[in-house]
Amino acid sequence: MKNYTLSWHDSAKNTGGVKAKSDAEKFVKELNYKVINTPYGRIAKVLYVTLILPLILRIIKANIILVQFPSGTPFIMEKIIKSCKKNPTAKLIMLIHDVEALRFHSGSEHAQEKKEELERLNLADGLIVHNEKMIDWLKKNGITTKMVSLQIFDYDNPQKIQTNNTYEKSVCFAGNLKKSKFLEKMSSKNEIAIYGLNPADNYSHGIVYKGLHTPEELPKYLTQNFGLVWDGSVLTSCDGIFGEYMKFNNPHKTSLYLSSGIPVIIWDKAALADFVVSQGAGIALSNLEDLDHVLDSISTEDYKKMRQNAIAIGKKMRKGYYLKQALKKLS
Repeated sequence: MKNYTLSWHDSAKNTGGVKAKSDAEKFVKELNYKVINTPYGRIAKVLYVTLILPLILRIIKANIILVQFPSGTPFIMEKIIKSCKKNPTAKLIMLIHDVEALRFHSGSEHAQEKKEELERLNLADGLIVHNEKMIDWLKKNGITTKMVSLQIFDYDNPQKIQTNNTYEKSVCFAGNLKKSKFLEKMSSKNEIAIYGLNPADNYSHGIVYKGLHTPEELPKYLTQNFGLVWDGSVLTSCDGIFGEYMKFNNPHKTSLYLSSGIPVIIWDKAALADFVVSQGAGIALSNLEDLDHVLDSISTEDYKKMRQNAIAIGKKMRKGYYLKQALKKLS
């Protein structure tokens, strides 16, 4: 029997979420997973999951069907899951990209949406979850199906890996700059190069806007010493919805940096801080106001070690190592 993956076409472009899904699809194809392609267009998608996909999933003799979660609206996602579960031989494995019960639906006013999302997750035969902290939260909130930790998202990076060990105390940040309000309060004696959509009209000393690039092109412009993983509106912590979410999720920009061979500076309460520190691939920081002091305290030798560790992780990411290991544990 063959293994299959469902290819869902999101409408957004130049975002980490779309890149993460397309990379996962590429890496499982290397394991000889067959792709079930879905159409573009809202109406075509609804018709497909309602009428065509159930027929396909009844016919194929599958060992594993990998679905990336979420794919489409909750209505679409439920249709996909129920169709997969009707296949008599297949094990449904879902690779989690986002859990809205932890992000936009965390409040009590979204209790019904949270309940329904967790019920959908529990229908899987196995879940690939961002990290151990997300696994713990899911268990506490009623998920009983088998779960394994991805550890970190892989990243298909077509650019040359950065190997320069010259330590200049420079930092880069890539992301949606509109929601990265902390940058508007930040200043530095070192260069903080920022990339992405929706920049502010002005930034303080040291914060330099460098433009917008596709996820595939961006790594060749990241020549700085560190990549910054931070979110919210303040320098003293990661606040707001996205700051709270960082306590559980794996921000995709972390994978962008490490796959480029760039060590990471990350909020010390972020779930991924454990991975970054334990792998010696960067530093965890509680307050961005301390950034200049921390950069000053790092020796050239210490930086070289972090760079080497980041390169080692980056090489694994470029081969889909972390997803392939997680799938092996669930297969």
